[in-house]
Order: sequence, then structure tokens, then C-alpha cells
Amino acid sequence: MKIKIFTMTHKKFQKPEDDIYIPLHVGRAGTEDLGYLGDDTGASISRWNNYYGELTGVYWVWKNEKDADVIGICHYRRFFLNDKRELLNQQEYENILKDYDMIVSEKMEADTSYLDYFGEAHNAQDLLTVGEVIKEKYPEYVPYFQKAMDEHTFYYGNLMVTSRKLFQEYADWLFDILFEVEKRIDVESYDLYNQRVFGFLSEQMVKIWVEKNGLKVYEGKIGITAEKAETVELKLAMTQLVKMKQITQAREMFYEYLKVRPDVRLELSDIKREVPVIELLLYIAQEEQQRNISGLTYNSWDLGEWIVHYRNVMECLCRFSQGEEQQEDVDYILNHQVSWVMVKVMLLNAEPGSIANPSLALQALYEVYKAAGRKQDYEGLVSCLS
Repeated sequence: MKIKIFTMTHKKFQKPEDDIYIPLHVGRAGTEDLGYLGDDTGASISRWNNYYGELTGVYWVWKNEKDADVIGICHYRRFFLNDKRELLNQQEYENILKDYDMIVSEKMEADTSYLDYFGEAHNAQDLLTVGEVIKEKYPEYVPYFQKAMDEHTFYYGNLMVTSRKLFQEYADWLFDILFEVEKRIDVESYDLYNQRVFGFLSEQMVKIWVEKNGLKVYEGKIGITAEKAETVELKLAMTQLVKMKQITQAREMFYEYLKVRPDVRLELSDIKREVPVIELLLYIAQEEQQRNISGLTYNSWDLGEWIVHYRNVMECLCRFSQGEEQQEDVDYILNHQVSWVMVKVMLLNAEPGSIANPSLALQALYEVYKAAGRKQDYEGLVSCLS
């Protein structure tokens, strides 16, 4: 059995050693050649990558791959894993596909219906347009479309592995629908992030298709081997600006970047969960500068060190809030010049449930600052305590 797992990428990455994994440079048309197989040869929609995302690679595989028995789609940082957290190999894929028609991602759970969930980040009307096209072209799929919109679960990333026959059938159905939807959506009015609408729309299509066709699916574990390239890019930019002591410029760039790529702060993009921390740190640093407080910058101008420091302070605050602070916590707060500004911002923005009793923490910190003669800090906390 010949298995090819196409790894969609738009950047250089550490290619898996197993030869079944084949890097495919999506959107290669008009861009720098990364040295991988590209989606701009043969039948291609590579030039529409800014609208279709990784689907330009899916299209290329559909139209140009002729000899694989099994076709897979994964990403440069997302792969199917076994129980040992290792990438699945050929034998493991073969064993799974003896009993299942298709391998997909584990179901993700939304807090609301998929239609509402989609609408939180994108234009929900676009999904309804998909429904209209399905009603016209494939009316037998309508109940499954409605069910998928009402339910809270979804697969993600267009990740799949299946027989060449089923892959061809799915792609034929998918692109027939999306090319018609394209005629009805004014994508030029969208920002750069949402212009990738057809990639976003396709993520729930796998679920609709497999349920309508009664396929037996194996929900595979997905390993995220690296952070999203754009997330890494944002962090590097912020690190450089902090090093240059340009905090105001860093905050401005941070929010401008998020306007273009709001996805960089998603959990699956920011796997270290540092973007929310960076946002707060930049605010704290700016507020301290404006009040002539050394605070964060007393320790260093290194963003990585600030993140570690932030998490150390959070651990201290958690113990203060439980009445379990130790002398080491008091010493850390004082020796690292943790300001009342940082304490206030962190307590106000802490994740629900992470701080047991914020008022107790504030009172304890007030006493620490007062005993240490840190007048600016204990006076700063007075308004928080009132």
C-alpha cells in the first residue's frame, strides 16, 4: 500500500524523517521557493492561497496526485500521533484504515452552536451561504448541514487520512460547493485574515460529508509540534522592541498585528499561552513608565525574562490570596521591585478561579509594602482596597 501524507506549509520547517510525509508548499505561486514540492504546477489554484489557505494544497493533491493508495493532509506543525506521542508511521496508518474509512482530528468542543461559534471570529452569513449552495446542488445533505450548524462539535484544520477514492470524492464535492460560494461572497471587502474565508468554511465540511455518507471515522490525536509561524513572528517583534526600550511602539504594533492576524492568540497558535501575558506586560511597563516606576525594567529589558517573572509573581499572588504566603514570596516581591501597578493589573486580569481571594491578596500586599516603607506602592493599593 502506497501512503502519502502531504504536509501543508508556507514556511521552512523540520521535515519528519519518515518518507511518507511529503512537504507541500501551499501558495507557492509568486513567492520564494522553499525547496519543497509546490502547489503551483499542473492543475492549480495556488494564486488564490490568500483566499483558500491550505486548501490550495488540497486542490493540488486532488488534481495531480495519481498513484497513492492512501492520501493524508496534515500541517507543518500539526500531525497525527500514536499513544507514545510519536508521528504515526505507515504500518499504524494501515492498521487503523483496516477498520475505519477515514482518520480525522479529535472533535473540538465549542461553548455554543457551531454557527454562533464561527460567527464570533468570521461572518456567519458565509456559512449560511454554504447552506444555500448545498440546498441547490446537494439537497440530500441539507439535514446534515443543519445538524452540523446546531451542534457544538467540529473537526479542525482539514486534517484527514483516507483512501485515494474517498479523498477524490470528498474534494470533488467540497470544491464544487466552495467555487459556487465564491461567486456569492465579496471577499475583497474583508480584512486579510478573513479573506481566507474558504479555508475557514471548509473545516466543518468534513463532518457534514462523513456523516451524510455514513463513514466510520477514527478520531486521531493531534500533536502540535510548533507554534504558528505568525505567532512566533509577533513574539520576536515584541522581544526586539522591548530590548530597544520602545514600549509604546511595541503596544501599538501588538494591536496592529492582531487586527491583521487575530488567530495568533488562539490556543492552537500560541501553545505556550504567552500572547495574553505579553499584552499585560506591555501595558504594565507603559503604566510604570508614565508613573516613573522602575518595576519591570528594574529586573531587565528582556521580554522572555519578563514572562518568567510574571508567572513567578502570579504564583506569589495565588499564595497571598489563600493566606499561605511564605517569607520567600515576600522577599521575591520586594527584591524584584514588583510594583502596585503590576499587582493591580494582574489581579484584575487573572483567569477566573486562579486567584482564590483577590481582596485578601491586596490586603496582604498592602501590609508588605507598608512594612517595607514602600510608600508609593502601598498608597497605590489604597484605591484598590476601598
